[in-house]
Amino acid sequence: MKVTAPALGLRERLYIFEVVQGLALTARHFFANFSRHLLRSLGFPVGRGETVTYEYPEERRPFARRLRTRHRLTRREDGSPRCVACMMCETVCPARCIHIVATEHPDPNVEKMPKTFDIDLGVCVFCGFCVEACPEDAIRMDTDIVELASYTREGMIYRLDQLPG
Repeated sequence: MKVTAPALGLRERLYIFEVVQGLALTARHFFANFSRHLLRSLGFPVGRGETVTYEYPEERRPFARRLRTRHRLTRREDGSPRCVACMMCETVCPARCIHIVATEHPDPNVEKMPKTFDIDLGVCVFCGFCVEACPEDAIRMDTDIVELASYTREGMIYRLDQLPG
């Protein structure tokens, strides 16, 4: 079954009416926001809900409590990571961005610990599956760090000592 597009009328073929409608919408938004921007630049207080632009980095945008930000590894009282290198987070990760190498823990009550724990944030999709899968509650995504820029790909790989505790 072949579907054919309906023929365009003269109004649609000229596009002038659509262009005028788009310009009118843009002008309406421009003039509605212009007065608020002008008052703010002159130093007059403008209500928080009325502002259009956050003056970053001086003014930070409020984040939701459930926002998934940069990863962190929780620590035990002795300072070692709570991670027992069970590989659950590495297994469940859909982006395959977590890489763990296990070693023996010096405390005989703890079975294993990570020798290396690498997270490639350039590949991570911030799904939070690693947090949900961890049986020890060792990995969390609640640092409120959203600035994740680097000049190299290697700079996006966070090692065990670079993950906050």
